[in-house]
Amino acid sequence: MKCFDIQVNGGFGVDFSAPELTADDFLRASESILKTGVTRFLPTIITSSMETYRKRLPMLVEAIDRAGLQYEIPGFHLEGPFISPEPGAVGAHNPAYVQKPTVECLHELHELASGRISVMTFAAEAEGAPETIQEAHKLGIAASLGHHLANSEQIAAAGADCLTHLGNGIPNMIHRHHNAIWSGLANDSLTALIITDGHHLPAEVIKCMIRVKGPDRIVVTSDASPAAGLPPGRYHVLGNDAILEENGKLHNPVKQCLVGSAMLMPRCIEFLRSLDLLSEAELEQVCWKNPHRLTNIAE
Repeated sequence: MKCFDIQVNGGFGVDFSAPELTADDFLRASESILKTGVTRFLPTIITSSMETYRKRLPMLVEAIDRAGLQYEIPGFHLEGPFISPEPGAVGAHNPAYVQKPTVECLHELHELASGRISVMTFAAEAEGAPETIQEAHKLGIAASLGHHLANSEQIAAAGADCLTHLGNGIPNMIHRHHNAIWSGLANDSLTALIITDGHHLPAEVIKCMIRVKGPDRIVVTSDASPAAGLPPGRYHVLGNDAILEENGKLHNPVKQCLVGSAMLMPRCIEFLRSLDLLSEAELEQVCWKNPHRLTNIAE
């Protein structure tokens, strides 16, 4: 099955957000990811210093063009720096690099990426988020809400398009009714990005999210980490000392949070198919057609 994964942090030991990332390492990991059956993907850069963005984005654009991978890698997902710095919401990101959303910073990042930012994650409650999201839309960027603690009013006011890995990037302990998960689910205009690796969301939660949003408003992503494609063990992943268990769970035992996924999209599709919630046509929709519609990228 063809798949377009709009959230890939790295793979096969290569971290797309690492300050020391080289073009050769990026291309080596990208080729390995594509060989697993991933048709297209967006390299995802998590919250980083501006120095890293200034070095990383132009280098990635040049590497993609040099390798002729413009179809396979049509853009980028910036998961930050406009997220919440609060514990739990910030997840595996470094809170020291979180910034308030500003149009000026958005434009700098857009230029550094040669206009190829396809998706950007925001905290809905962050000061300046609605204005910056409005500007992102003018630049052709899909705005996603995640790593936040927003309420229903803040989510509605943000004017975004989707929800980054709904059900994750949030504290373990939240109010049972008033929280960003329920508020995101209740907003009918927002598409839910969900990670179906079997660890980020329990099967019953995936079922409920699909039932609420329907196949038209679901996009499956892997949230693949640099440990994707590696054997079980201990790894330094996305700035975290993480453990990859035999069952594929990748987590930081100190922060008690997941550190991305150790699964790539074909495995996520396999797990979702095993739940028998969607037809084959609907699986194609959530893994291929909807990501293209959301990002306005031609198939």
